[in-house]
Amino acid sequence: MDRARPAVPPEKQKVTCQNLASILVVDENPDFLNTICQAIRRAGHLVVEAADGRMALEMAKWSYFDLMIADLNQPQQNGVETIMTFMQLHPETKIIAMTGDGMWSSERSFLAIAQSLGVVKALEKPFSTNELLTTVSHALELGG
Repeated sequence: MDRARPAVPPEKQKVTCQNLASILVVDENPDFLNTICQAIRRAGHLVVEAADGRMALEMAKWSYFDLMIADLNQPQQNGVETIMTFMQLHPETKIIAMTGDGMWSSERSFLAIAQSLGVVKALEKPFSTNELLTTVSHALELGG
């Protein structure tokens, strides 16, 4: 399905492979990052991994993504800051926030803030592969 997108400046290139969606996934836990990236790749999408928000924002300076999935609990800068800055760079990109690892109660306010910023969905870790892929599919269907 073709969808109209705002013009991306020539210095930014879309990470692409034919009609696949390009998805940036940000999480500090390498095992969790690998697991969800593999699931999204198996669903047929192009996935780029970032170990933290700073790395994700550096990638966003040079590339366009259809979707970003970001952990709110990050060591260098919190995920809300990452999301806010990313949205300034790419307001057309859909965003899914996630958090957990036993911190759900203390992170509820971060999830509420992320949702008020306009993220498509906030996921509590751990979540099932089915829930992740359903959420990704829904976000991509929203268009640009």
